[in-house]
Amino acid sequence: MNKNYGSDPYENLANAIVAQAARDYLTALRRLKKNPENRTAMDEAMRLEKFFHSGWYGVLTGVDPDYLIRKLREKVAA
Repeated sequence: MNKNYGSDPYENLANAIVAQAARDYLTALRRLKKNPENRTAMDEAMRLEKFFHSGWYGVLTGVDPDYLIRKLREKVAA
């Protein structure tokens, strides 16, 4: 097995958690774009932003949370 790619199951799990949170955030943002009054989508987006700024997120990845949020918002706005 190549030790430089995909060999650390904990790193793979951390990446999967962050990737799923990003997908969930995109979904919430898209729902808000269609219906800005959608309280459920707003709550989900706020919960995920809190996660992105949490210590747990910092343990999982070194990706700047504000950068990630900005890029995901840009993707929805496009």
